Amino acid sequence: MPLDGVLTETEDEIDPYSARVMQAFERVGPAVVHIQANGGNGRLAQGSGVVFTPDGFTLTNSHVLRGGGSLRATFPDGREVAAERIGDDPATDLAVLRLAANAVPYAEPGASANLRVGQLAVAIGNPFGFQCTVTAGIISALGRTLRGPSGRLIPSVIQTDAPLNPGNSGGPLVSGLGRVIGINTATIAPAQGICFAIGIDTAIEVAAQLMREGRVRRSQIGLFGQTAMIDRRLVRQNGLPRATGLMVAGLLPGGPAEQAGIEPGDMIIALGGEPVSGTDDLHRLLHGDRVGGALSCDILRRGERRSLTVVPVEAA
Repeated sequence: MPLDGVLTETEDEIDPYSARVMQAFERVGPAVVHIQANGGNGRLAQGSGVVFTPDGFTLTNSHVLRGGGSLRATFPDGREVAAERIGDDPATDLAVLRLAANAVPYAEPGASANLRVGQLAVAIGNPFGFQCTVTAGIISALGRTLRGPSGRLIPSVIQTDAPLNPGNSGGPLVSGLGRVIGINTATIAPAQGICFAIGIDTAIEVAAQLMREGRVRRSQIGLFGQTAMIDRRLVRQNGLPRATGLMVAGLLPGGPAEQAGIEPGDMIIALGGEPVSGTDDLHRLLHGDRVGGALSCDILRRGERRSLTVVPVEAA
């Protein structure tokens, strides 16, 4: 019996929760790197990244690389290597680097589509430069959206209460099985216990495009506008699912929208048969696969519903 009834803990008596956290760290920790981006003039940006292939391809946040300059990555064992920017996508705040090293430790991606609220979540990163720091919590919510640096909404974001701090950006969120389920990206100040990670399904999809083309293709129809309310009578009359749409404020001369006959003041309510309740819906629907394909565009013009045909072009 322990003296005075005080419990002691040996390696053989690690509780199941601690064992899961330890397993996650042991499997993924060696693949988490500290990234330094030297933008010149003494500017130094720092963050985290996770190697996800044996030949050194590494996921991080786009905002970690802001300012350009030379890139270095440091492994937990102290090994420092040069890093090359393969591509970054501010719209999803994701970027891919290639490390100048072979046969490096790498982490196995999981599947964020299979996650459940309440599941263990372990964050690994380098907050304030403290190498390979581990925090743990749970998945608080799924399917959140988060506005990225470009102004677009990032879909399928994971909310967690695993504590994150500056420098954790770009590091992995890990399941209890030791698989990467997200890329840590943001906190809400001054809130406590509300942190966000980009789901790994989104991250791998974006990474594949960046590795293949160096960028993520999206389409555009050459207009700008704002989310606006629709008169209740018109909502009922047209059977609209929401009482808002995209009010067109201006058109790119000669662009797809102008060629389709869209005019300033029109209210876009659907694109390609899917409802449009504002600018975020339009951004979501104009993905790269839409380039060059004819789409129906439903509008309200002076209270009358019309259907036009627009052909998106590739966004610059």
